[in-house]
Amino acid sequence: MDASSSSFLSAIQTSKLLTGTMAMTIPKSSVTTPPSFLSRHLPSLNVSSVRIEENPQQSTTGPTTTRTSRPTTTLPAATKPAPSTRRSRANDRRVAEPNQPTMVFNVLEGVINNFIDPPLRQSVDPRYVLSDNFAPVDELPPTECEVIHGSLPSCLDGAYIRNGPNPQYLPRGPYHLFDGDGMLHSIRISQGKATLCSRYVKTYKYTMERDAGAPLLPNVFSGFNGLAASAARGALSAARILAGQFNPVNGIGLANTSLAYFGNRLYAIGESDLPYAVRLTSNGDIETVGRHDFDGKLMMSMTAHPKVDLETGEAFAFRYGPVPPFLTYFHFDGNGIKQPDVPIFSMTRPSFIHDFGISSKYAIFADIQIGMNPMEMIFGGGSPVGADPAKVPRLGIIPRYAKDESEMKWFDVPGFNLIHAINAWDEEDAIVMLAPNILSVEHTLERMDLIHALVEKVRIDLKTGIVTRNPVSARNLDFGVINPAYLGKKNRFVYAAIGDPMPKISGVVKLDVSGGERQECTVASRLYGPRCYGGEPFFVAREPENPEVEEDDGYVVSYVHDEIAGESKFLVMDAKSPELDIVAAVKLPRRVPYGFHGLFVKESDLKNL
Repeated sequence: MDASSSSFLSAIQTSKLLTGTMAMTIPKSSVTTPPSFLSRHLPSLNVSSVRIEENPQQSTTGPTTTRTSRPTTTLPAATKPAPSTRRSRANDRRVAEPNQPTMVFNVLEGVINNFIDPPLRQSVDPRYVLSDNFAPVDELPPTECEVIHGSLPSCLDGAYIRNGPNPQYLPRGPYHLFDGDGMLHSIRISQGKATLCSRYVKTYKYTMERDAGAPLLPNVFSGFNGLAASAARGALSAARILAGQFNPVNGIGLANTSLAYFGNRLYAIGESDLPYAVRLTSNGDIETVGRHDFDGKLMMSMTAHPKVDLETGEAFAFRYGPVPPFLTYFHFDGNGIKQPDVPIFSMTRPSFIHDFGISSKYAIFADIQIGMNPMEMIFGGGSPVGADPAKVPRLGIIPRYAKDESEMKWFDVPGFNLIHAINAWDEEDAIVMLAPNILSVEHTLERMDLIHALVEKVRIDLKTGIVTRNPVSARNLDFGVINPAYLGKKNRFVYAAIGDPMPKISGVVKLDVSGGERQECTVASRLYGPRCYGGEPFFVAREPENPEVEEDDGYVVSYVHDEIAGESKFLVMDAKSPELDIVAAVKLPRRVPYGFHGLFVKESDLKNL
């Protein structure tokens, strides 16, 4: 998961109980002199009864100057009387206040959060998880940005869009980084000008909770820690369903992890639900089209990391779950039409399969040491997802266009735990995969700051069954990307995020993986500066339609936030330069929280949505 540090777990005051709810304090950032290239401040934050709101820009003609302050955020008593509706100024829409049944359920939820399952661990304590630039923001309508350095290349005409968790309501109890509602942050670029827009993905969960004026569904990664918590929240959810507050058949997902473009549609994806189709308007606004089941052919959910072949237009994907078949493989043709499922029954127990690889001939799945952990949840009070140190990881290979799993082959790969795959390709009678190997996998969900992700080149000899592995860098790297045109083909260059530690990203490196064994492959790197953190990089080719250009001829882009100045920017780096030189920097009109995965959609594709 991403989505996935003690760098943001600062020491703050202990929690207090306020009339059946939890008071949450977000620590203030230290104040120092901002860098010269970022001189304006962000809009001040105002705390509503249950939402964090930011003062909007009064005009979309350009950024304005206001002063930044970090809030002390206190949740109200669940039974506090309030008007039936109120207006969220950032996007001029009505937000309902809780009605009486909701308020009764909120009181019961307060009992669970304060006495049965309070957020005692740092990994689920919202005071830590939502500190600094992990704190949520409200929606932002399309707002023009200022290019403060260089100029935006013409090949960036289109939109860079990044997904990430942004809770609609301040958490009343345990909250994990993966549990926030999906929010898309899009920078629309046209003829050297940029416009930023931030909108929630209007999932069924989001709209029902918005209309109810309060959270309705328990958090997946933090709401079921132990038997008592699971039973209590399960019973409360059942009561809400019987009361007609929500219908789980319509979806429970967050759409908060990634985006994918195929079949002339753009999707926001999270692994607990179906994809949601979204589109960008001509002025740069983001609209949610709706939950998409591909004419009833897609059941329940799919991976947040489908692999799109730019030559054929096909997209390859899968879903995984807690009941057999624990893994199901499928693909979409060039028109976006889903093809039949291929259930993988040789996956004999549930495993956390977040990503996979695709080559020109095969799909490669990783059965890792993270999986469903019901016994630890029941008797140890832990998460339903956990590590199994005794399990031997393995890689499964199946033909790319398999009709069934008869040709599925599994290879034991001790100590190899893949969360994100970078690329895979075929070499004679072998398959090569590039992926970060998660060391200390037991810390994946609880202590991400202790994780070290070592990028490895893994070669599977299909004749002999021998698997060889070679690290390509000693640094802590994840969120590795390539030139999208090289998906499933042998690539030379990888652009990866530097963990500082995870989930904060202090810079980006360029790796040349064409060299020999066991040698440092870093050929370029850029650090963002003191207390400046970015996210997953993304590569945009300078001439995407020209097959003769070099693989690294293009730009690396990312959002970066300066925690000292309290400001965010959009960076464009020259992928061919030895220090990933910044060719353009865009000052954003307000901060963009840290998030997960994104992609660039060119202008011609935006017009087809």
